[in-house]
Amino acid sequence: QVHLMESGGGSVQAGGSLRLSCAVSGVSGSYCLAWFRQPPGKEREGVAAIGSAGPTSYSDSVKGRFTIAKDNADNTLYLQMDSLKPEDTAMYYCAADHFRSCDEWEDLGFGYWGQGTQVTVSS
Repeated sequence: QVHLMESGGGSVQAGGSLRLSCAVSGVSGSYCLAWFRQPPGKEREGVAAIGSAGPTSYSDSVKGRFTIAKDNADNTLYLQMDSLKPEDTAMYYCAADHFRSCDEWEDLGFGYWGQGTQVTVSS
């Protein structure tokens, strides 16, 4: 059974950094792990993804500022967020599924989601 649990959200001033963590269990073999976010009053959007073999993908809005990584030993997914902007304010969710790759990850229908962690960036 797949289980995801995020942590590490909080409030930070613009230009600051936060690191989100997602404890992952029940995922093995070929898979795609991803971070999504939902800003207040807006639709959910993809942030970044990482495949089981390690390739990463980022949305244009966070490219160069955010870094996705996974620690296979600890079964943890991370999202390092630097140079945060007020428009990064959102509920952040980790997602997982047993896809062969993360190709077109933003359009994949992930079957497993965490409960979310709030990130608030003030100007």
